[in-house]
Amino acid sequence: MSVHGLGPDDETPVFVISVAAQLAGMHAQTLRQYDRLGLVTPSRTQGGGRRYSARDVARLREVQRLSQEEGVSLAGIHRILALENQVDALRGRVEELSAALMAAQMSSGSRIFAVGPAGDAVMMRPGQRPRQHTSQALVRWSRSILDV
Repeated sequence: MSVHGLGPDDETPVFVISVAAQLAGMHAQTLRQYDRLGLVTPSRTQGGGRRYSARDVARLREVQRLSQEEGVSLAGIHRILALENQVDALRGRVEELSAALMAAQMSSGSRIFAVGPAGDAVMMRPGQRPRQHTSQALVRWSRSILDV
């Protein structure tokens, strides 16, 4: 159902193959070929009939555009779509991890790190400053003529 509850959303498979083909501006046989190649995979009814969603129709149009306007082979289009799916999945995972990180920060308070006297990372409380390390060491740098 749609977000507003008024009708199907972009994911709901509602179009039979003839309607989807007409909406995408191509022949139904082309849709069958794209299904066999895995470019657009519609849902199936219990009887095996294909049902396309609005998202499927948009994808059909994109496959057609890549093929006709950009000259990309069907194998190339398959790879492009697979990479787009991978990017979408990775974006979703980044959102999940960001939300988990935010929740962890909210539950345990913010964590602040500073460099300690020995050069190591030291966790600090908000508003706290690292201890000042006063060293009496003297470092002398010289430059050799050979280094120039």
